[in-house]
Amino acid sequence: MDQKEILSLLLPEGLLEYFDVIHTEKRPDFYAIHLEEKNQPPEQYKDNKLVSKGFYEPVTIQDFPLRGKACYLMVKRRRWTNLDTGEIVVRDWDLVAKGTRMTAEFAAFLKAINR
Repeated sequence: MDQKEILSLLLPEGLLEYFDVIHTEKRPDFYAIHLEEKNQPPEQYKDNKLVSKGFYEPVTIQDFPLRGKACYLMVKRRRWTNLDTGEIVVRDWDLVAKGTRMTAEFAAFLKAINR
């Protein structure tokens, strides 16, 4: 079993479809898993020219404890510029929840962290 398979057992279902694990930390009292959204533009913009324009500030999500220690997901969501319209584009997590195995609750949380 490789690292991605092991992490998929620990992280919310479907998360690794949209995020890469960049770094993990093991501290005396907690674990931190740093995630960055993959540079895969949202499906509804497949006919537009999108350019990645970096990330929003990371958001910390407390997940279920691991081995008696707190576990935090440090999530960086990506943003793109639509070169056809000039507007900033982000993934619509409501659509993701309907189209994948990601839980609706987790998708709603990801959607809300940018507001």
